[in-house]
Amino acid sequence: MSHYQLINLALVFCPLLGALFAGLGGQRVSERMAHTVTILAVAISLILSLYFAYQLFFLHGSTFDGNLYLWDFTGKFRFNIGFLIDPLTTVMFLIVTFVSLVVHIYSITYMAGDPGYKRFFSYMSAFTFAMLMLVSANNFLQLFFGWEAVGLISYLLIGFWFKRESANAGSLKAFLVNRVGDFGFFLGIALVFNYFGSLDYYQVFHAAPVFKNVSISLFPHTSYSVIAVICFLLFVGAMGKSAQIPLHVWLPESMEGPTPISALIHAATMVTAGVYLVARLSPLYEYAPSILNLILIIGATTALFMGLVAIVQNDIKRIIAYSTLSQLGYMMVALGASAYAVGVFHLVTHAFFKALLFLAAGSVILVLHHEQDVRKMGGLAKVMPMTYVCFLVGALALVALPPFSGFYSKDAIIDAVHQSVLPAATYAYYCVLIGAAVTAFYIFRAFFLVFHGKARKPIADYQSTTSIVRFTLILLAIPSIISGFLLAKPFLSEPGLLASSLWVLPRHNRILTEHLLSAATLFSLVGMVWAWFCYYLFPAIPAWMKKHFDWLYQVLINKYGFDAFNQTVFANGGRWLAQLFFDTDVNVLDDKLIDGSGRRINWLSNALRRLQSGYLYQYALIMVLGIIIFLLAYSV
Repeated sequence: MSHYQLINLALVFCPLLGALFAGLGGQRVSERMAHTVTILAVAISLILSLYFAYQLFFLHGSTFDGNLYLWDFTGKFRFNIGFLIDPLTTVMFLIVTFVSLVVHIYSITYMAGDPGYKRFFSYMSAFTFAMLMLVSANNFLQLFFGWEAVGLISYLLIGFWFKRESANAGSLKAFLVNRVGDFGFFLGIALVFNYFGSLDYYQVFHAAPVFKNVSISLFPHTSYSVIAVICFLLFVGAMGKSAQIPLHVWLPESMEGPTPISALIHAATMVTAGVYLVARLSPLYEYAPSILNLILIIGATTALFMGLVAIVQNDIKRIIAYSTLSQLGYMMVALGASAYAVGVFHLVTHAFFKALLFLAAGSVILVLHHEQDVRKMGGLAKVMPMTYVCFLVGALALVALPPFSGFYSKDAIIDAVHQSVLPAATYAYYCVLIGAAVTAFYIFRAFFLVFHGKARKPIADYQSTTSIVRFTLILLAIPSIISGFLLAKPFLSEPGLLASSLWVLPRHNRILTEHLLSAATLFSLVGMVWAWFCYYLFPAIPAWMKKHFDWLYQVLINKYGFDAFNQTVFANGGRWLAQLFFDTDVNVLDDKLIDGSGRRINWLSNALRRLQSGYLYQYALIMVLGIIIFLLAYSV
């Protein structure tokens, strides 16, 4: 076993060991020991991630792709457990471990006094392990394991406060919606194995050009590209994990979990798994232009329309959750435009500023004794200046104003879509451009409502923030400011930091340009100014707009009817169908056929038994009647 494999095993399995220690240690493990061991385990993983980054990016070391052991085999097919350490994996390692470490530290304060304290740290550490397994896999089998493990542990985390009915409903909704996407994901993997005869990335990617003209008939008299069908099915899985329309409905409900979970799941881990998947499988998606168009449409629609929903939300965590949906749409748009490196670049910058926004929101929630309604907040800038500054930094990075990190990645996405020649690119371009103004409006609406205006309580009634909270906010605020500037050239230049991990057809490749002041920046400024105008200068305007545009408000507050449709068609429809089958089983199959056949045989046997009376005159009568019937039948 090479030293690369040993280091990778330690990197991936340290969080798992921490999770087992905190979760199974029982009374012998104190709360202090639980958070110390899990934080140390994730810190070791981060240090080892930095080692891989140093080897690959500074010493220009080679990519490692090796199998650890043979898991199973059947005939000529072999299923291996192995790891792929390349630039894309290393970037994901760094992001996952860094954000996870910060969230672990933050949770010491946020979860203090909770009866499930040790269980919480165990779940978080196990979630980190599952995500590391997902991004380090060198084959679809191991990818599927990490994919499902992330989904399972997210169910436990979202429903962590299981005594709340809303938490149970939110976790179940997340689990079920993700299973819908995972069904397509599993079918895609099965189709890969059926045609390529292997689940290893290396073999599948190198065989992709051979199958680009191979067709499959899904219905009579139809023909589809095999690679396009595979990419579509795998993208269905990505839509579930990365919460793209219409499989987005689970993500806002996941806000029922503790705020650190919101930061961990929605910033750099679970929700980015779908983005990572499409980027990793770029050698397949490049041969499926129809699916790239679909990704453009789905991503652009999610980016704009979920941003609009964020405008009418009043729960501070749900505002940021819908912001996550919108930003995931931006990442998908970049992938659809074949700008895979740009999509991953935005994944990186988004991880920093979105985790910052969630933890800053958590700081506000703690200070207000777990109040989350922005309408009941105000004037907090004086109460918590550090949180105020950090939230502002996160908001400016989200809005994508220079020189904050989001500017470099988000602007590059819009530029890439603008240059794309795919038919869906025009629609996507206008969606993401308008979405820039919408993003600025909803996040600064929250900013002004929370930190400005009139304070709702005397300063003495607020709970003070701890040094741990302030420390973690600063840890995330720094990369939210400088990461875009530092990483723009490595990610956007040619050949680029991820050149050996991604593959783009020459006709899909675009030269990205740098803008000091772009159309997207102007749209963002318009959204900021409008939010300032509505929620700072003239706070009566929103009520006037709600009154005169109530139809639009109802559309947005009902989230375009997706939840109502799912409740009516799938939930109520499923119950109606189940009741129909139950009634059919009881009243038709059981009562009429099974029990009914027994009743009829019983009746018939009773009737026939009466014929065996033993009286001679009855037998004579039957004989006479029989002869008469026979003669009548014969005469006819």
